[in-house]
Amino acid sequence: MALLNIIKKGDETLSKICKPVTAITPRIITLLDDMRETLLDSEGVGLAAPQVGILRRIALVIDTNDNDRIYELINPEIIAAEGEQEGMEGCLSVPGEWGINRRPMKVTVKATDRNGNEFTVTGEGLTARCFCHELDHLDGKLFCEVAERMLTKEEIEELMG
Repeated sequence: MALLNIIKKGDETLSKICKPVTAITPRIITLLDDMRETLLDSEGVGLAAPQVGILRRIALVIDTNDNDRIYELINPEIIAAEGEQEGMEGCLSVPGEWGINRRPMKVTVKATDRNGNEFTVTGEGLTARCFCHELDHLDGKLFCEVAERMLTKEEIEELMG
């Protein structure tokens, strides 16, 4: 496994729509493994393939209610969403910036796993927010482009203590 470079806001890769994965090859498995290692090293809660320069519909999300569980999502799509939450959001590709976003409180995602099996998973709270955030990456959107508003440096310092 290897740590991958997380690209930053301004890199045009982050604004492109990702292509579906058509076959789960050894390269896809290696990418999943490397993304897992990169996510854990970064201390984030999610990572999408375009953030490491790969324009494929792959994302990893840590279940914030069970930190030992990482969902590997190949060709994910949101099939249900309910409720609403508003909260602070940041991104590994947009370091030092935070915004206020409105997201569903509960989200169900359909995806394929590394073995080619289709599955669904439902996340609530921060996990639901992360599913939405990572799937936005697959469509070339950053959280700061969909934020209700971005926080000032003073607000971030106050909130972060």
